[in-house]
Amino acid sequence: MSDYGSNGSGPNAGWRSAGSRADESRGSSYDQPAAFDPWRAPELFQGVLIKRVFAFLIDVVVLAIPVILACVFIAVFGVVTLGLGWTLFWIVSPASVIWALVYYGASLGGPHSATLGMRAMGIELVTWSGEPGYFVLGAVHAFLFWLSVSALSPLVLLVGLFNGRRRLLHDIVLGTVIINSTALAAEPARP
Repeated sequence: MSDYGSNGSGPNAGWRSAGSRADESRGSSYDQPAAFDPWRAPELFQGVLIKRVFAFLIDVVVLAIPVILACVFIAVFGVVTLGLGWTLFWIVSPASVIWALVYYGASLGGPHSATLGMRAMGIELVTWSGEPGYFVLGAVHAFLFWLSVSALSPLVLLVGLFNGRRRLLHDIVLGTVIINSTALAAEPARP
């Protein structure tokens, strides 16, 4: 049984229902630990960065296949129409951007909260509070990733090395966390 919301008492009940013993002994009224705490559940974050790299490479291939097929079709269509069909090449760039946003939005907003590459690597996107992703979050997540890498150079990805949850800059801005979905599924229910 999954620990984030599957017991029927709210979307985050499994992760946020039990307070720590230290808080209880001090009489604190705050009874919710931080969501996806790397100290309490380090297995959720082990190897996440390297898995994200390989997931990204798989997703680039998935995104490139339809674009390459479209380019081949336009090239052949241009030969058949004696060059007139080659004017359709201007559509390839904006269509590629739309395809990428729809792919990320639909896959991160889908039932697995993961792209095909992320599913292959055993990771998933969740919000800071433990809820699954949704379409707009997935599309904006992809947009901010490409924007941050383009504007700030790929060195901005080093941010993930300096925090316990292995979050990148666009994860921090959007309030998302990438976790090991296999570790989440294997984890026993919290008391």
